Amino acid sequence: MEGELKPMDAEQLREYGHKMVDFIADYYKNIENFPVLSQVQPGYLRKLLPETAPTHSETLQDVLEDVQTKILPGVTHWQSPDYFAYFPSNSSVAGFLGEMLSAGINMVGFSWITSPAATELEMIVLDWLAKALKLPDEFLSTGQGGGVIQGTASEAVLVVILAARDKVLRRVGKDAISKLVVYCSDQTHSSLQKACQIGGIYPENFRVLKADPSRDYALSPDTLSEAVSHDMATGLIPFFFCATIGTTSSTAVDPLLELGKIAKVKSGESNSIWFHVDAAYAGSACICPEYRGYMNGVEEADSFNMNAHKWFLTNFDCSALWVKDRSALIQSLSTNPEYLKNKASQENLVVDYKDWQVPLGRRFRSLKLWMVLRLYGLEKLQAYIRNHIELAKLFEELVAQDKRFEIVTPRKFSLVCFRLLPPPSNEDYANKLNHDLLDSVNSTGKLFISHTLLSDRYILRFAVGAPLTEERHIVGAWKVLQDEAATLLSKC
Repeated sequence: MEGELKPMDAEQLREYGHKMVDFIADYYKNIENFPVLSQVQPGYLRKLLPETAPTHSETLQDVLEDVQTKILPGVTHWQSPDYFAYFPSNSSVAGFLGEMLSAGINMVGFSWITSPAATELEMIVLDWLAKALKLPDEFLSTGQGGGVIQGTASEAVLVVILAARDKVLRRVGKDAISKLVVYCSDQTHSSLQKACQIGGIYPENFRVLKADPSRDYALSPDTLSEAVSHDMATGLIPFFFCATIGTTSSTAVDPLLELGKIAKVKSGESNSIWFHVDAAYAGSACICPEYRGYMNGVEEADSFNMNAHKWFLTNFDCSALWVKDRSALIQSLSTNPEYLKNKASQENLVVDYKDWQVPLGRRFRSLKLWMVLRLYGLEKLQAYIRNHIELAKLFEELVAQDKRFEIVTPRKFSLVCFRLLPPPSNEDYANKLNHDLLDSVNSTGKLFISHTLLSDRYILRFAVGAPLTEERHIVGAWKVLQDEAATLLSKC
């Protein structure tokens, strides 16, 4: 029928695309008017939408009106300048344009032949980023290693633990899986535990080592050394260790060099423990020379991961993983059915990224990272990160000036860990007090923060990293925290 939306028509795409871009631009223009944390109750949307899909087509205007009135109230606005929870998830004009282009081309680039540019651009752009981070040459695609874009850091750690598992089982026999041991600190992201569950690692062989509060919650090399020695003495096989640059709770940084040497020396070079470095959040900061020192020792690692979608102006999802030995990934994850065979692959002339990840299908994600690097350049990206760190420093100073609060761990990047001090002689009340402060602040809708536990203490986290955040948002957020704290303390 005349005027109906066709599955694909260039002129309709132009018309509707303009309307959608206008809608999104208006959303960003007015984003500060929304409560940062959605204030709806569970099940709210089912009451507002029909029970069945429409039989007849509806207009874009009708759909956008429902987005405005029904969907957006149930959205927590991660791009709000008053969003300070978890870690950031960056959007940018460049990232958005790259995402549009990827959606427009809409190819499924699982192997080189399915779209040569997708594979080759991914190799090139991850080499660019590796060089910006000053990663060792072994991580470049020109050698035996290389980079690959995963969806998240959870996927990245899963594929390397599978590669490490299969590598050691080829040496000791598949029946030895019950002896394989994984190590991490109690500050390591929970995605490692899930990867072990998926990978068949016995739960009792998942070693969570206590981080050292005196080291700002970094893992002590002695703690790792003792655990590995004990397990080897009892006939177990240490095979995987994960260190972190910028832990989720407090942005602690593990001492990579010392830990990496333990992974090599304890088990011997030929049987060494796979050493993975998770820099999902803080890796972005390491493109700045003054923060690159946190990566010292990465030369000992077998794999390294950072999320460009966290703090690098690249829209979700885009998690960069580099490995020194790509053959370990390929041997673990490769399949070669007849219907996917082609001359370039069969003659080993190309990289097929399907063999570096869990799923077969993959999007053209390198486009948005390429556009971010080109449209902003490293200089502007460094300035962007430095600005957020300065804003976090401002917040840290404001907290330090108020005797009702304390800074819990030294700030390293753009996360400030702090808490409201309880009344004198009432430390047992501290956790409830800070839990109540979190709830009261978030329920205002004026900002959104999150929490963690450090040494059994309930800690508030203030993570700066949204693209639109300015100094006025920091000052405004602190005013809300002070006001809500005063109300709570008056009731003590």
